[in-house]
Amino acid sequence: MADPARAAKLAQRIKVVVAEALGRRVKDPRLEGITITDARVTNDLQHATLYYTVLGDQELQDDAAKGLEKAKGVLRQEVGRNVTVRLTPTLEFVADRIPEVASNLEELLREARRRDAEVAALAETAKHAGDADPYKSADEEDDEK
Repeated sequence: MADPARAAKLAQRIKVVVAEALGRRVKDPRLEGITITDARVTNDLQHATLYYTVLGDQELQDDAAKGLEKAKGVLRQEVGRNVTVRLTPTLEFVADRIPEVASNLEELLREARRRDAEVAALAETAKHAGDADPYKSADEEDDEK
């Protein structure tokens, strides 16, 4: 069993090799808009999970998933050539949902800013419920009269 640091280094190397191979070696037009965002390797260095994103609608994402499944053998062969491990890890491709989550988060932040602006507008015209300084002492009140 390899240490986690070695697995992390191997994951980053596999990420780079696969991204380069998608651009150089694989000529499938379904894979042109793919970005490899992350890679994880198990501690025994036997399995690699690669996360990817595709800009476009659901149909383009489905086509990209099919194209990656078809090119998996070529990509694994490329990994085997460029990575120095005893056994070449199997590759699994998982669609990364971070862009969808990020757009949802952006929408929530816009809503929070809008509500903050409403509260700030109400605060500008608001008046104190009691005196402006509720902590006045009795001596100060006498001085004001």
